[in-house]
Amino acid sequence: MIGYICKYTPVEIIQAFDIKPNKLEPAVLNFDNADTLMHSTMCSYTKAVIEQCINEKIDKIVLVNCCDSIRRLYDILKNDKTIQYVYLIDLPRKSNTCSQKLFYNEIVKFIKSLETLTNKNFNIEKLKEIINKNNLYTESQNIKNDSLDIAFIGARCKQDLINLIQKYNVNIKYNTTCTQNHINYTFNNNNILEEYCKQLLTQYPCMRMIETQNRHDMILQDKQLDGIIYHTIKFCDYYGYDFADIKSKCELPILKIETDYTLNSEGQLKTRIEAFIESIKNKKTTNSSLNKFKSTNINLQKNNRCITAGIDVGSTSANVVIINQNKETLSSSIVKTGAKSIEGANKALDEALTKANIIINDLDYIVSTGYGRISVPFANEEITEITCHGRGAHYINPDVRTIIDIGGQDSKSIKLDDKGNVKEFAMNDKCAAGTGRFLDMMAKTLEIDLSQMGKVSLKWKNDIVISSMCTVFAESEVVSLIAKNTEKSDIIHGLCNSIASKTITLVNRIGKEQQYMMTGGVAKNIGVVKCLENKLKSSIIIPQEPQIVGALGAALIALDKISSSK
Repeated sequence: MIGYICKYTPVEIIQAFDIKPNKLEPAVLNFDNADTLMHSTMCSYTKAVIEQCINEKIDKIVLVNCCDSIRRLYDILKNDKTIQYVYLIDLPRKSNTCSQKLFYNEIVKFIKSLETLTNKNFNIEKLKEIINKNNLYTESQNIKNDSLDIAFIGARCKQDLINLIQKYNVNIKYNTTCTQNHINYTFNNNNILEEYCKQLLTQYPCMRMIETQNRHDMILQDKQLDGIIYHTIKFCDYYGYDFADIKSKCELPILKIETDYTLNSEGQLKTRIEAFIESIKNKKTTNSSLNKFKSTNINLQKNNRCITAGIDVGSTSANVVIINQNKETLSSSIVKTGAKSIEGANKALDEALTKANIIINDLDYIVSTGYGRISVPFANEEITEITCHGRGAHYINPDVRTIIDIGGQDSKSIKLDDKGNVKEFAMNDKCAAGTGRFLDMMAKTLEIDLSQMGKVSLKWKNDIVISSMCTVFAESEVVSLIAKNTEKSDIIHGLCNSIASKTITLVNRIGKEQQYMMTGGVAKNIGVVKCLENKLKSSIIIPQEPQIVGALGAALIALDKISSSK
């Protein structure tokens, strides 16, 4: 078996030597081994390949020199005594006649290398047989009539990510990521090997190739597409330019996701993808059901009443809102999530039911949201917090166009249209900086009650700058400031300002648009709110209880569901 990573790898030639080609799709927990062999800021994919080779004892691999990181990977593997065979194919950056000749020579050299490795002679007829067999293979996909058509483009990705996207009734109409090979070989002359090399080189280009001007034409000209998901790898700059190019040309909804080939990002990826798909589906849905719901002639449930609940299970709190058919709030609750999200969810629901003087059987529909939404067994449906915050904020104030949600675990910026549908959103990465968790840790360091931080920050006199956005390094800065007898109010103001700075980058990514509303627990911190207003040069609407906006949106969506089913 020989591992490979690039779509320009001549896998059929490998098969012609009776060797099984194994496309490497690393999924690792950390880069402990790789970080000792290369710089920590190197491409996370190359580091993941090193980890996979070490963990799975892969001793034969063929690489294509698509970038500096892969060349560095080759150097490392070449000097590893556990690797029996490593080969680097030189890929021309163009696909003209001269480049085709160069690539042909490279493949001939690769064939000679395999002959030495296997002690076998290359058989051109066997190559032709394998190519014909591969051409007959087509991967069938069960596509439903109501599925969304998505183009999945950008950098290489794991099959698990593709499976996750398809899970939501999505048809990936185009997959043009840099590892996806779309060749159906045809031969019109007697030189099969030469023609094979030509077609391998001139396939749909990856970003390493120079001639990429027509790279997105096929996608941009398709009027039936519903949206685009663009995948990038951390520390890979190639695709940043490509993403900016297609975004400037395309009017379709587009979601950019970034992974580092570890398993630690799956929760946030799931939220991003779900929210993106929800926003597309909401735009495709006609207004008829919503207008029906807004009228007073709706069909009510048992006893002329309809009661729904929304439950938002976050990292720090579980929030519940219960409403009736008139959208009147019957009760709400906010409790700590605790060590297990299901326990927090149960406690929050029990408290809200008690306040409303009803039992769970009186609820006609329950929608769960938040990062713990999948852990609520009594919910009828789960919806992302991005969609729910948009629905709740629009109900509270229809003029809101930008939502800033800072919770315990993550921060989000959400842009709405005039109907409350999510137009675009941005989330922070897997980092506590700029979140409620960041403030909680700083409060403990400063020995101050978290609820008092905002008020204390308003008394600042000297504008302290907390330069480190990392929670760990920021804490070190705070400790140093304490040692210098810096006023507590000045330090807290600096912390609030640093959160505001990080949050503004999320707002800028989707584009500033008034009116602004802030939701989540951090909206109760007047210091952060004031710093944000100063940077936005605009006032921010703060709901009466900002922590339950997501749960309110979930309850309203539950009511929509009942109405639309009538």
